[in-house]
This record gives sequence, structure tokens and C-alpha cells, in this order.
Amino acid sequence: MYQGVILAAGHGARLGPFGEQNPKPIVPIANKPLIVYQIEALKSLGITDFIIVIGHLGYRIIQTLGDGSNWGVNIRYVEQEKRLGLAHAVGQLEPHIKGPFFLLLGDIFFHAPDLNLMSEVMLQNQCACVLATKEENNIENIKKNFSVYTSKDGFVTKVIEKPKYPQTNLKGCGIYLFDERIFEGIRRTPRTALRDEYELTDSIQILIDFGYPVKALSIIEWDVNLTYIKDLITCCIYELARQGKTYITGDNCKLGHNCSLDNTVIGDNVTIGDNCTLKKCVVLNNASIPANTHLENCVISPEGILE
Repeated sequence: MYQGVILAAGHGARLGPFGEQNPKPIVPIANKPLIVYQIEALKSLGITDFIIVIGHLGYRIIQTLGDGSNWGVNIRYVEQEKRLGLAHAVGQLEPHIKGPFFLLLGDIFFHAPDLNLMSEVMLQNQCACVLATKEENNIENIKKNFSVYTSKDGFVTKVIEKPKYPQTNLKGCGIYLFDERIFEGIRRTPRTALRDEYELTDSIQILIDFGYPVKALSIIEWDVNLTYIKDLITCCIYELARQGKTYITGDNCKLGHNCSLDNTVIGDNVTIGDNCTLKKCVVLNNASIPANTHLENCVISPEGILE
């Protein structure tokens, strides 16, 4: 059986003060931690053995997930003490890996109903790696991730990390299926001159150059890299649409008279006064909104609007 690995050691610096207190993997998307969606996605494939790599505020992730028993899985934690890139983080896991494993970046919110096809493609083609990809129309989104070049039969010929001038619309999405050959690639991966890190895309390119089969599978319907506060709103809107709802309210909320909620998520213990209009908003736990307030495209915390 496959294992599930989630890299959750990153530092959410671009989330501002909110990121200083909350690791990105536990940021609530429609009142559920982002990382729980990832665990549930992999569990739907029958995966129950998880390894989570932690770093920045790792104890908060452990507090949130514990041993995984609340979700019917087993979770072990490995700490990445030095932030030396994704390949370095994955390389630390070699003693814990027993076979093929799914790898997810812990700040990616995605929808991929056909995730199971990755394992089928791996078995059919004896792949060292299968990449979940998306045909991306926005070139800026490719520049922030990595571009994937394939042959006519779908085998990957080249991957480029954060390309300046992408020549393909195929974007890597931070969702991978590896077998143990990835550790051979990681051991041969040099530090990059640009960021002084060990890039996972370099390790994948080494596998390709060795002649190992690497496949790309365009199964990602949508994905959001949770980087900025505004991305939290985007994630929640996607999840509301997936659930067929226009708003969600958490537990123990007090909603005033004559209020309008549109594409809005309300957390737990929230108080909203009369005659309020909230459109495309996320109201975090324990926040209060006074009467006659009209907000759009905002994240509201107990301390105020997050920028």
C-alpha cells in the first residue's frame, strides 16, 4: 500500500502576522484545516500511513492532527530543522519510506477527483514518478510553480522550476507519486545557485536524464497555492462552489437581522450585527462585526481586517 507524505515545514511569511501565528497547512478553508482536505483526498485512495514533515510552528500542526486517529489514519512527524529546499525535505524521509508514496505540498488546495489514476499510470508504465499537472491558461501561475514538457505519448522530457518564459501551458501542481528511485535523484541533486536550495524539480530531471519513466497526468481541476491573504478567500470560494453553497457558518454563531451573506465563510463563535452585508469574505473564529457593516473581499479576524 502507498504511503502519504505531506511537506508542511514552510514559513508563511507572505501571510503577514497571521502567517506568523498559523502554519499554512492548518489555515481553515471553509472551517476545516487545509491539510485535512489533503489527508482526506489520500485516504479516499486507501492510504492510512502518513508522514508529515514539519518545521515552522510544527507543534501547532501536531496539536491539530495528533496521531491522525480522528481521521482514521496514522500520522508520524519528521522535523526539517534546516530549510534547504523540497528535495532536502524529501531526502530526510528515506529511512521511513517502504515503497511508492504520494507527496503533497502542504500549502496547495486542490480538487482532483481522478487522483487514483496516478497509481494506475505508475503501475502500467513502471514509472519512477507521476506528476499531477494542470493545463494552465494564466502564464503567471506557471512562473510561480514549474513547467512540464512532455513527449506525444505523455512521458515527461523536461521540468523547469519557476520558468521566466514558459513555452508550455502544462503546470506542475505540487502533487507527486514517487517510487524509491527518487532518492537516487535526490542524492545526485546539487544546490541551486539562485536560491541555494536542493530543488525537487532538479531531482526529477535527473531521473528523466537517467532514462527512468516519468509521466504527467492532467487531473487537477483547480488548485490554489495559499501564499497571500487573498488566496484564503479564493480557496473558500472554490470550496463553497464544490459544496453547492453560497455561505457556511460555524458553531455558536450569532447572526443579526437583515444580514446578507454571499460567497462567505463564517467561523466558530462569530457575532455579526444587524443589517450587515458580506460578499466574498472569510470571518475567522471569535471575530465580531458591528451592525450596518458592508464588506467585500475581506478576511476578518478578531483583531480586524487582515491585509
